[in-house]
Amino acid sequence: MSKKITFLPDKNTITVDEGDNLLAAAAQAGVYIHAFCGGDGVCGKCKVRIKEGEVKADRAAQHLKSEEYDQGVRLACQATVVSDLVVEIPESVGKDGKALKRKPKTTRAISARSLEALIGKWDVDPPVEKRFVKVDPPTVEDNVPDLQRLLRAIKGGCFDCLEPTYDHPEMLKELPFILREANWEVTVLMLRGKRSREPDRIIAVEPGDTTDRLYGLAVDIGTTTVGGLLMDLNTGKVLAESTSYNGQIRYGEDVISRIIYSQRSGGLKTLQDKVVHTLNDIIQSVCKKVVISPSDISYIMAAGNTVMSHLLLGIDPKFIRESPYVPACSQFPLTRAAGLGVMAHPSVRLFLYPSIASYVGGDIVSGVHAFQMHKSPKITLFIDIGTNGEIVVGNEDWMMCTACSAGPAFEGGGVKYGMRASSGAIENFHMHPVTYDPMIVTIDRTKPRGICGSGLISIVSELFETGVVDRQGKFKRDLNHPRFREGHDGYEYVLAWSKDSLIGEDIVITEVDLDNLIRAKGAMYAGYQTLLEAVGMTFDDLDRIVLAGNFGAYIDLERAITIGLLPDLDRDKFFYLGNGSLLGCQISLDDHKRFRDRGDVSRLMTNMELSENPEFMNHYMAALFLPHTDMTLFPSVRDKLAGM
Repeated sequence: MSKKITFLPDKNTITVDEGDNLLAAAAQAGVYIHAFCGGDGVCGKCKVRIKEGEVKADRAAQHLKSEEYDQGVRLACQATVVSDLVVEIPESVGKDGKALKRKPKTTRAISARSLEALIGKWDVDPPVEKRFVKVDPPTVEDNVPDLQRLLRAIKGGCFDCLEPTYDHPEMLKELPFILREANWEVTVLMLRGKRSREPDRIIAVEPGDTTDRLYGLAVDIGTTTVGGLLMDLNTGKVLAESTSYNGQIRYGEDVISRIIYSQRSGGLKTLQDKVVHTLNDIIQSVCKKVVISPSDISYIMAAGNTVMSHLLLGIDPKFIRESPYVPACSQFPLTRAAGLGVMAHPSVRLFLYPSIASYVGGDIVSGVHAFQMHKSPKITLFIDIGTNGEIVVGNEDWMMCTACSAGPAFEGGGVKYGMRASSGAIENFHMHPVTYDPMIVTIDRTKPRGICGSGLISIVSELFETGVVDRQGKFKRDLNHPRFREGHDGYEYVLAWSKDSLIGEDIVITEVDLDNLIRAKGAMYAGYQTLLEAVGMTFDDLDRIVLAGNFGAYIDLERAITIGLLPDLDRDKFFYLGNGSLLGCQISLDDHKRFRDRGDVSRLMTNMELSENPEFMNHYMAALFLPHTDMTLFPSVRDKLAGM
């Protein structure tokens, strides 16, 4: 249930869900509260007064004097929202004892309010199904072979079905024993025919009635992060999820580095083994959460960029990085997962979404497919931000796509204290414009141990807005404050002192980190501009912008625009899809009819190679500033900076 919070004295308001953390809500509303322990409750700095409403807060965990607690004072990081609230934020006081003035900040999350309208509804009608059958035991009069006996029983229970087929010879080795040990009552796992009049295929036979155990795995194979969802295919419910760094990352942080490594002796096999090992870690993690065996998984639906798909299947990606940038294939075969070394029943199939071109892969096809861009008349700019940033523009009549190497900064790579979005990662940050003291919010409200992508955007935006970093991403050198200092990697700002961090060392943001982020966001913005110009459009022609990507769930729209990652347009045009690659796989696992229309997506999409477009580099160089060299492209940022 939604609750409204008003923060005094600036009267900032925000609507949050009941049960949300008050410190996180304040940060999301752009309200600065002095807090540097990440929400762990140990620094005691985030005191607020509850003027109206109620929060849930254990008195013993508040570390407050009795009289403070009785007067409504609470630690924001230890308070849970349970009603509408009016919250008073204490004034910051300078060394002279006078109150320090502050300006209210503007923040805005990318809207997911029309997510259902974006993705539509789907049926629970998966590509695999289980059928319980009772097989007539053989007799002297009826002594047909066991397989034909099984096929006859299956056909007898489905009068309008074609007779099923099988393509799993190993099954025949076990079938006679399974039938007899199960007293001729078995469950058959069937793979639906690709077309309406194509027969279903038997892919496994299990003793007894196991129809209540039908599970599928949706997988996003990212360059940096691999994510998986375990689903109950009988109900369509997500049972568990897990993410992990792609084990290939030690051999290169981007796809080009991994293509190069794959050309070494044994390199391709090593990269395949590493991603399979990562996938097995995901499988073990989700199965452990619901206490099932990996062999209970009946189907795996996966999506990844073109290089990741090649490496998973052990296909040499050599020619993807050489002009004219041709992959070995774009339509990947339906594969037995166990044949790749994936921890699964020998019969389980793994499906990979098709790619479009060398650097526009199945992850983008899956995302576009998920929110049905191919069925909408609205001119849409679809952006999937990751290590390899991919962009699509178009509607139901046409689509143009491209990709650019943004680097791993948005997923925590290439940043000194970068990490993926997990416990202890700084996900939100504010800085007091006078004292330069931080407000840090971490995932799970623990002491900080690193910076994730959304936190990095927040930090850089704050440093820029407060004027301590210039448009080139360089720190001012005349700041007399202990948090600004010369470090091993140049000038840096201390986000958390060692005593306040989970890793026992100072957590800093460096000029090298700033430069890596500026390069990453510059590549993305230049990609948007180049693609739109190629189809004779500008940002003003867009009806909506749909953002996808692992880190985007917590990205602040205003801050992303402030640093020049997203175009400065009407905020109501922005929508957040989430992990579109994983969502597309989830939908396809649930509904085989939705899955079948994926072909419409790939037929509509035409690829453009940015490396062959001379305008891309011009746009890229112009974007290597905060937010851009051309401030007319960012009027709201220009006006905000002018008013500071």
